[in-house]
Amino acid sequence: MPQPDVPTRPLAELLPASALRDAPPALPELPEHDVVRHFTAISLKNHHVDKGFYPLGSCTMKYNPKVNELVARLPGFANLHPFQPTSAVQGALKLMWELGELLREIAGMDAITLQPAAGAQGEFVGALLMRAYHTAKGNPRNKIIIPDSAHGTNPATVAMAGYDVVTLKSNAEGRMDPAALEAVLGDDVAGVMLTNPNTLGKFESDIEAIARLVHEAGGLMYMDGANLNALMGITRPGDLGYDIVHINLHKTFSTPHGGGGPGAGPVAVKEQLAPYLPLPILMRKSDGTYALDWERPTSIGKVHGFWGNFGVLVRAYTYIRMLGHEGIPETARASVLNNAYVSARLGDTYELPYGRGLHESVFSGAFLKKHGVRTLDVAKRLLDFGIHAPTVYFPLIVAEAIMTEPTETETKQELDRFCDAMLQIAEEAAKDPDFVRSAPYATPIRRLDEATASRQLDVRYRGGNRPAS
Repeated sequence: MPQPDVPTRPLAELLPASALRDAPPALPELPEHDVVRHFTAISLKNHHVDKGFYPLGSCTMKYNPKVNELVARLPGFANLHPFQPTSAVQGALKLMWELGELLREIAGMDAITLQPAAGAQGEFVGALLMRAYHTAKGNPRNKIIIPDSAHGTNPATVAMAGYDVVTLKSNAEGRMDPAALEAVLGDDVAGVMLTNPNTLGKFESDIEAIARLVHEAGGLMYMDGANLNALMGITRPGDLGYDIVHINLHKTFSTPHGGGGPGAGPVAVKEQLAPYLPLPILMRKSDGTYALDWERPTSIGKVHGFWGNFGVLVRAYTYIRMLGHEGIPETARASVLNNAYVSARLGDTYELPYGRGLHESVFSGAFLKKHGVRTLDVAKRLLDFGIHAPTVYFPLIVAEAIMTEPTETETKQELDRFCDAMLQIAEEAAKDPDFVRSAPYATPIRRLDEATASRQLDVRYRGGNRPAS
């Protein structure tokens, strides 16, 4: 191996005195079975999608088929090294090429990159593509329009990409109003970032008119693909007038979700944006082999180390091939049906300010405030039933929001168990509000001071005879 070209210096010169140790850390010395039992016990206390229902709205916490894991662990995939020459990884490149083609077809787009490591990074790539496109036309523009129901990452992405955020108020139906949009469009608007179905679960029925207005103003249409689970195989973003879409593989295509990653958020685009996609571009040559094209002078550059989170791509590829042409729209319909059922069972008790959504609905727990009970209390009490809480207090335009997405993978029996629990909690709130306010009771740790925990995070090993828990 070559000698390192970084000058070496004593640690005392590189680190402050407070960060230096006088002796090795006092790590515990334990037999293997103690360590295994310790971490097994911890895993049993955690809630996860293999253990129980996880109805987080907008997160699509669907079951992850174990065949995905089996394929991702095949030695030919799991043992690859990113520095191998392309001639030695033709199978992996073929899988990535075919996955890109499948996702392009599902999205109705002309080109794609698999690089982005998550939906949020996909959004950022999309915003950079907008900038590159408009800059090439001689007008970089400085504004991106989002609805007031948007995911929190949307305004953050817009700001990080150097744009001004223009927030548009939703109409009474919870959708974007074309007339309100037209009033703020101009030659300084780079584009509109609009989830569809939106964060309220509502399909943007005026999407074609919205896209026409944006395009007439010289802007671009970006779809946050967080809710693609409701549309896949039914309709395609590209056919609705979108120019860019990111695809959350950990939401729509059943790759692992949560725990800090890794994730994947491929970005698909229409033809006019293809020259700006991140490097390298995966291509299939005329002889049927696969190569990486680095010669794209107008590219926005590389956005991920190596070629993306490959193991996640393998899982998504397996899932799509397993579902097939008929299974993809069937999955979307089942997710909408499950949400319709949950909404029908809970809608008479928990208000739906904007009505039922497609794959998810946003209920309100505001009616419980007369008993001194808030949405957070409902969420905490739900944990006692072995069910993870839905998304709460989001989107912000719904008071005491309870955002629920059942996904297509839950059975009617499990949905009934969830609905029964939610209805029981509403009854408990009316009869014994103190009981609900003090929940949970059956979890390993009772109610935490979450604000303090978030602001004063302190996670470190403190020594002792046993591993820290």
